[in-house]
Amino acid sequence: MTDSTNRDRSARTARPAGEGQTEHEGSRRGSLDDIRETYAEQASTMARLRRLDRLLVGRYRRRLFGRATGRVLDVACGTGTNAEYVPETAEYVGVDVSPEMLREADAELRRLGRGGTLAEMDAQSLAVRDDSFETVISSLSTCTFPDPLAALGEMNRVCEPDGQVLLLEHGRSSVELLGRLQDWRADAHFEKHRCRWNQNPLALVSQSDLALRESSTKLLGVITAIRAEPG
Repeated sequence: MTDSTNRDRSARTARPAGEGQTEHEGSRRGSLDDIRETYAEQASTMARLRRLDRLLVGRYRRRLFGRATGRVLDVACGTGTNAEYVPETAEYVGVDVSPEMLREADAELRRLGRGGTLAEMDAQSLAVRDDSFETVISSLSTCTFPDPLAALGEMNRVCEPDGQVLLLEHGRSSVELLGRLQDWRADAHFEKHRCRWNQNPLALVSQSDLALRESSTKLLGVITAIRAEPG
């Protein structure tokens, strides 16, 4: 991966930290060190949960990420769960801020028998040139970024102008009783997992420079699939 010296598109997407978040979400920002520490403890557990993930959201990952083409960047790739659903004809590149997650992702790529490149990188400041990828994907990630709008701005920057950004996110349920339960447990959940599980993914994307093209919600409104294009 190469450091970018061309940041003009990134400058367009810069916003004050926390803009576009509710008061409560803004207070649940954490730091990269917090995220690294949490994932160092949880990486092996998350890798073991792939079978459960496949059962619950595998169909949605396949439906969305099966549309990826060309050179594909998986932002906050975690344990490499998305690699199974990206077509083998695509060139897979995964980045994550956690070395432990990347070790699990490397093991997953080897298990799948597919090639790919992995690199330790902050999603909010990608060491990647502008317009480098035909497709940018990410899953269940904007809830953990200290500054999710900065991360979405970077996805916008590194995606080719005619490319696509595919996001599979989770957020507050559209079923009010479940949504209230998420609100009630939001602080405790964030402290344990560094995850803002009652966020609004569509509102977040609408506040970014990405152009929303398609979206759908599943699992009681908790899971949202998004296809966007660079703005």
